[in-house]
Amino acid sequence: MNIAVAQSGGPTCAINASLVGVFSEALKIAEIDAIFGSINGIEGIINDNLINLKTMIRTNEDIELLKQTPSTVLGSCRYKLPKPDEAGEVYEKIMACFRKHDIKAFFYIGGNDSMDTVDKLSQYAEKNGCDVKIIGIPKTIDNDLCITDHTPGFGSAAKYVATTVQEIIRDSSVYSIESVTIIEIMGRHAGWLTASTCVLRANGEVAPHLIYLPESDFNAEKFLADVKREQAKHKAVIIAVSEGMELGDDEFRSGATDNFGHKYLSGVGKRLENLVRDKIGCKARSIELNVMQRCSSHISSKTDIDESVSIGAAGVRAALRGESGKMMYFRRISDTPYVVEIDAVPASEVANKEKMFPKEWITPDGCDVTDSALKYFLPLIQGEMVLEKKNGLPVHFKIREEILRG
Repeated sequence: MNIAVAQSGGPTCAINASLVGVFSEALKIAEIDAIFGSINGIEGIINDNLINLKTMIRTNEDIELLKQTPSTVLGSCRYKLPKPDEAGEVYEKIMACFRKHDIKAFFYIGGNDSMDTVDKLSQYAEKNGCDVKIIGIPKTIDNDLCITDHTPGFGSAAKYVATTVQEIIRDSSVYSIESVTIIEIMGRHAGWLTASTCVLRANGEVAPHLIYLPESDFNAEKFLADVKREQAKHKAVIIAVSEGMELGDDEFRSGATDNFGHKYLSGVGKRLENLVRDKIGCKARSIELNVMQRCSSHISSKTDIDESVSIGAAGVRAALRGESGKMMYFRRISDTPYVVEIDAVPASEVANKEKMFPKEWITPDGCDVTDSALKYFLPLIQGEMVLEKKNGLPVHFKIREEILRG
């Protein structure tokens, strides 16, 4: 038998570690021959654009290098499959690719929308008598997948964001004048990544002084009052905000959407910067962390990388047990000591759903998070990766561009 693996959605610095988990576990199993990588997610299966990963990943050194490499080495996509009963042609192309290459298991590494693909594809396979096992491997820095305690990629993104905010705190404290710095952090509807900045308090930091999440109602007058209250205590006020916050107007929204109907977000930080400058009159600055928070493997969490490898490997074992249409997930056993187990859940229970930041972890005033959040986040950012470097810079595993272009 042969297997195939693909990566989809936004990049992280742990998604290749999950690829390593699938690949390394498959190497241990005598029944598995070829391990195919699908170029650009499910599009590679549709277009029969596969590569044999055994010809690309040849040594233990390659495996270690791939673990430390951010983003999706196989390329990604945001392709939305039609409903299984609406467009048989695209599904037939997928099944034809599986038959041609004798693929008996397919692993899709991705987020909410990727689990939609896992669910639809497994439904079609079952209905049409195809014995290919379809398994989802979770990933997203947004940490918004249901069921799982957390998602691969989130811990490293949280570690980068908190470290960067701490450096911004140091930068903002050097001048004698009052200032407000607003840091815009990724998070469409769920504020997990923004909330994770609270981990700085474990090291004695007071900032960020205010944390605003999409799960809380925003009021401009209350926001200004919050800022003034913190200015009475701190010369330099640091504010963390989620990019997906609703401010009560749409003038900063582009209106454009992706294939899954998600709006492209930007501009919340700049809007709040202008509000502070106009209404309070102090020095104000907004900083959008943008894509840097997704793929900053130079400060990744070893816990995150190790778990990403483990959950990829667990997906292979699940497929060999005969499971299909499932997503692997983490179940937390305890915070201290930190212990998790890996299990499988039907992808239908995850697809097109979002796990919001718990309301009970938001303070009553709506501008901060509780100690429960801190206890949840801290284990996920632990440990340091020892990176291979050349000329003082991290080395990345790459597949030649002409191969990726097909």
